[in-house]
Formats: sequence, structure tokens, C-alpha cells
Amino acid sequence: MSVEIELKFIVSPEAAATFPARLAAWPHQHEAPQKLTNIYFETADNFLRSHDMGLRIRGYDGSYEMTIKTAGSVVGGLYQRPEYNVAISKPVLALKKFPADIWPQDCKLAQLQKALQPLFRTDFVREKWVVTHGVSEIEIGFDQGEVCAGELKEVLCEVELELKKGETRDLLALAAALAEQGGLRQGNQSKAERGYHLAQGNAMRECRPLAVLKPAAKSTVEQGMVAAFELALSHWQYHEELWLRGDQQARRAVVEAIALIRQALVIFGGLVPRKASAELRTRLTVLEPLLDDKNTEPQALCYSAEYLQCKLALTSWLVTGAWQPFIDAKAQAKLSGSFKRFSDIMLGRSAAELKEAFAGSLNTDEYQEQLPRLTRQVLAFILLSGAYPDSETVPYIDSWRELQRAVAERRQGWYEASRKQALLQAPFWLNGAVR
Repeated sequence: MSVEIELKFIVSPEAAATFPARLAAWPHQHEAPQKLTNIYFETADNFLRSHDMGLRIRGYDGSYEMTIKTAGSVVGGLYQRPEYNVAISKPVLALKKFPADIWPQDCKLAQLQKALQPLFRTDFVREKWVVTHGVSEIEIGFDQGEVCAGELKEVLCEVELELKKGETRDLLALAAALAEQGGLRQGNQSKAERGYHLAQGNAMRECRPLAVLKPAAKSTVEQGMVAAFELALSHWQYHEELWLRGDQQARRAVVEAIALIRQALVIFGGLVPRKASAELRTRLTVLEPLLDDKNTEPQALCYSAEYLQCKLALTSWLVTGAWQPFIDAKAQAKLSGSFKRFSDIMLGRSAAELKEAFAGSLNTDEYQEQLPRLTRQVLAFILLSGAYPDSETVPYIDSWRELQRAVAERRQGWYEASRKQALLQAPFWLNGAVR
């Protein structure tokens, strides 16, 4: 068993032509292009998918390898998943060759193997380099081809950076260096995920509302902080794909994700000093005006150096725990405290700020002046309310969201009624009201 640590990038057609030349700046070993075929298997009831597993047979140069990947984690485009590889003599499944303890409890292997059928395939040419960067060896695979499920096809043109030996921070540093020339986009969909979607009919994905963050039970403040940034990054990644596929409404969700990152920095700013997130803040400042331009073409922006550098800065910040060197013992003690208790305090502050801003009647211009503050505090409620049931949080948050929408859309006739309705909502958090 090995644990993959890799970053995935989608490559624009223009960058694909020059990508090999980019690698000349680093010491490297090059392997000639190789044609690969991967056949992915699944049951009719999606047994493997439901257990976050993926199974394939890879063919190359007359040899075959059977691979299964089990549940792991993904932050941005950084994948960390256990992987098991077994050489086989012909392209026929032999599940007993894998370790017995990787399978879900009560899994009947013989029945599973009989139920598995080819679902989709990927055919591509892979060119590889092993690059030395920092103290690490990083394998770079450049894949060009297609993924097919029945009559449906999708072009593959992507780069994978896999850490073979060394430090994750070197992998991220190499990615940042490659990003400087543009033409790369950090992807969070594996070949398998794209294949599964094709096999299910390639239905158009829909925009998703930003849901309340639901941290794990008894999370520390630090764990809640990480979960907040991961929620923002996930919202960003998902809607970026939709925007690139032609859904113009998805641009607003990407902007919302960036605003959520900003608000998370504010919420945890009393514990994590500004200098700990200086690079991330700088990258956000560069990206925000580019996103705010409604005439921006997604193909141009999402493959730009500025866009990728910002996303990589957030990915790196999360993966490496980049705030830790800036935290003293007092701050660390607070980060180790209860996220729920911290959230209750911060929810009270957010509510107090909104009550002060909207305590009395406002004129039209004053409503517009308060819109940024209202937007920030709605995002704060989303990040901090997850310890309470939806039946309590949703009415409260939705009342302030309705006021936010009315002001953003300049529905002046709704301003006063929405303001009064929001102020009538009783606090749901501990010590927010008599319970």
C-alpha cells in the first residue's frame, strides 16, 4: 500500500503545446510518452462509489496492473489517498490479490467480483518527468487523451504532480512556480470522477446554495477554522467548473466563496495574526477585482497565473498549517478550545453589529452603504451556526439573507419589511437569549 500525495491541473490547449519546455528549468529525468488504457469497474448499485473506492485495470506495453484507491482526503486539488497496486497477467479482475482488510465489513468478495462490470474507460498518452525541487523528487505526468462512457466522451488534458520522495511543501512550491506562466487550472475532479459523471448521463450540474458549515462534533477552534476554509475552497472549486461550462450564475458563487475566505480570516483574526496569512491576503487582493469584472471571460481568468496562484496559496496554507509558526502559547491554547463556545461568542458579536446597523429606519442610500457589512455577517452566521439544528438556524439566517438579497437587487419596497422581520428573529445560540 502507498499513499498518493498529488496535485492535479487541467491544461489549456495553448499551454499544452509549451508545457514540456517549462520543465527544463529544474533538474529532471524524462521518460518517453507511453500509451495507457484504464478500464474502471462498478456494480449496478454503485457499491464501490458508495464506499469512496475506485477500481481499475491499467494496460500499457502489453502489461496489466489492477489498482484500487480507498477513501482519502482532497484539499483543493491536493489528493491524499491510499492506493493498492497488483500486477496481473491479463485484463481480468482478481480481487483476492488485494489485502483482505481494505474491504467494507461483511463484503462478500466473490459476489462483488461477479457484480462488477466495466463502466467507463480512459485512453491517453502519458509523458513523465521526475523533477528535483528543494529536497524532494516529484513525478510529473502529462496526460492527453479522452474519457469515454458509451457514446459520451470528454477530452483529457491534464498534469499530475506526485510526491515520490520528500516534503509536501516542495510539491506545492513547484506547483506555484509552474503557475507563473499561466495556462493551468487546479482541478478537483479526478479522471474517475469525470468518468462516473459521463456514465450517469453527463447531466448539467446546478449551482448550490452556500450551506451552513457542519463541523465534526467537539471540534476545536483550529479544526473549525480549517473546516471553514475547506468549505470556501470546495464552494469555489465546484462553481468554477460550472462557470467554465457556461453557467453564468456560477460566477456569483465563486465571488461568494472568495468573500467567505475573507470573512473566515476576520473571524479567526484575533487568534491568527495577519502576518500568518500575508501571502494569501495579497493573492486575494489581486484576484478580487478580476472576478468583480462581469465581462471577464471564465476561460481567460480561470487559466490565468493570478487565479491559480491565489488558489494554490489557500491550498498550501491549509495543507502545511502555515499559521502554526506564528502562534504563541496563549493563542494555541485558544485554538485548542471548543469551537462551539468560540462560535457562540462570535455569533453574539455578529448579531450585535447587525442590530446596531439596522436598529432604525434607513433611507435608500444608507441601505446600500450597509450592504457590505450585512453580507459579511450573513457569511459569519454560515460559518458559525453548525452546532445547532437547522430548524433553529435556518429561519434566523434566511431572514437576514432576504434583507441582503432585497438590498443587493435594489427591491426598495422590501427593505423595511425585511429589516423588521430580521430583527424579530430570536437568537438561537447559547447565551444569545433565555432558552
